[in-house]
Amino acid sequence: MSVRSAALATAAGAALLLLAAPAATAVPGDARIGTESVTVDPTGRIAADGTVTLSGTYRCTPGTGTGTGAVFVSSSVSQSDPSVRYGIGGTRAVCDGLEHRWVNTGRPSADALKPGAAHVEATLMELRTTSGLPLPSFHARQGQDVTLSGL
Repeated sequence: MSVRSAALATAAGAALLLLAAPAATAVPGDARIGTESVTVDPTGRIAADGTVTLSGTYRCTPGTGTGTGAVFVSSSVSQSDPSVRYGIGGTRAVCDGLEHRWVNTGRPSADALKPGAAHVEATLMELRTTSGLPLPSFHARQGQDVTLSGL
């Protein structure tokens, strides 16, 4: 077998494994034990000083983040321009198979966001150390249109 044929066979095998592997999906209200998910509440808060608070739920399986890396729920928000996203905090996740609440708070640059319609993305991810470098490993992601309500 030539090197090219071996490389193609390896790539095809890897693709089949990826297609057959169960994916961690973010399904709101998914109560199945052992699944990993993250949800976003339909309403966020924005204070007069521009501080944004977002929330939702997450679930990750036991063993995730144990000995391999820390697991976090991160969130970002966009408003008038979907290509401009603002990171809003991060919460350390407890991976015990149970559903937990997350709340992230952050203050983007002045006047970046205002009360009204917005889009939030929450990600459940693990930092795994590979060859001495912490690299992200994504477990679940959820995008949600929300309303930022003023306080």
